[in-house]
Amino acid sequence: MGQEKEDPVLEDEGILLKRMDEDDTENIIRWRNTEFVRRNFIYQKPFTKKGHENWIREMIRTGKAVQFMIVRKDLGEPVGSVYLRDIDRTHNKAEYGIFIGEKDALGRGYGTRAAKLMIRYGFETLGLHKLMLRVLAENIPAIKSYEKAGFVREAYLKDEVFLDGQYKDVVYMAVIKFGS
Repeated sequence: MGQEKEDPVLEDEGILLKRMDEDDTENIIRWRNTEFVRRNFIYQKPFTKKGHENWIREMIRTGKAVQFMIVRKDLGEPVGSVYLRDIDRTHNKAEYGIFIGEKDALGRGYGTRAAKLMIRYGFETLGLHKLMLRVLAENIPAIKSYEKAGFVREAYLKDEVFLDGQYKDVVYMAVIKFGS
């Protein structure tokens, strides 16, 4: 697979999504190591420059993942990132992920908007049939945002991960392209 020929314009009235590149590394690392972001990820180990460079080399450049920066149109500043990973061309599916890294951008609908744009991108540009995600069951704001964007709950897994000294439940959610 590899990079798509030309990305369509990924934007709505409040945000635009631009391809993540090496210049975004500092923001990505800072955001992923911020406590309010880290605690909502299943993978909670410290995020490093080397790890991010490996992600770019092994996932982005090989076409196994696509990643965009979420940019507020009013300020022209990035506030987070959204991605599709483990793009599976045999089964036409991928895993969706997102994080809002700027605290003042939380709760403003940017995540829901970005999810809707990425669903459209996954289905229309990449030709995927299904996008799925995993979310900690305690992360109610994220679950509500995903539902607003069109994801539905498919499974509830008890004691699925061990974080901060305790087992935590995980919700699997997905959105399927109908009519394909």
